[in-house]
Amino acid sequence: MTPTTRRLLLLAPFAAAAAGGVGFYAALDRQRRGVYNPRGVPSALIGQHAPDFTLPALEESGVEGFGAADLRTFTRPLLVNFWASWCVPCIIEHPQLMKLSREGVPVLGIAYKDKPSDSLQFIRRHGNPFRRLARDEPGRVAIDWGLYGVPETYLLDRQGIIRWRYAGPITDEVLAQDLRPLLQRYAA
Repeated sequence: MTPTTRRLLLLAPFAAAAAGGVGFYAALDRQRRGVYNPRGVPSALIGQHAPDFTLPALEESGVEGFGAADLRTFTRPLLVNFWASWCVPCIIEHPQLMKLSREGVPVLGIAYKDKPSDSLQFIRRHGNPFRRLARDEPGRVAIDWGLYGVPETYLLDRQGIIRWRYAGPITDEVLAQDLRPLLQRYAA
């Protein structure tokens, strides 16, 4: 090994530490400016139509299942919400979904990897905000959507194009700061 190679090998850990420090400083700076979103998970679907799918209804829910073609039939923006009865954050976001539903926002639900009986029990206990409610027991449709976990919500415009994705529970803060302005923007 030549002396130059040895020096480069000795400097490699310092270069890696410096790069990490620059990245950490950039994250802190974005957080200070209020533009850092630790829940901001990128999605390749933003700006595109939803992947092609058809899902059956959750039996005895009183609403129909749906597919990708149904997402283009609404005259206003809509939400597609992946959820499960075993999901604790889904309980946290449920009042916000109920509020949106009462305000006339179409909320379509997909019960993800959940037993139909458990999903029905959840809906009966907490209320049903879903205009349509489908089940994705094997989770294949969720993979096509790029789902990271539940709850996860997608906003689609009137043409059925995905405009926003949120991984995690929709809280009052997320509703006020992020979702409501987007619902107004895409309603026009």
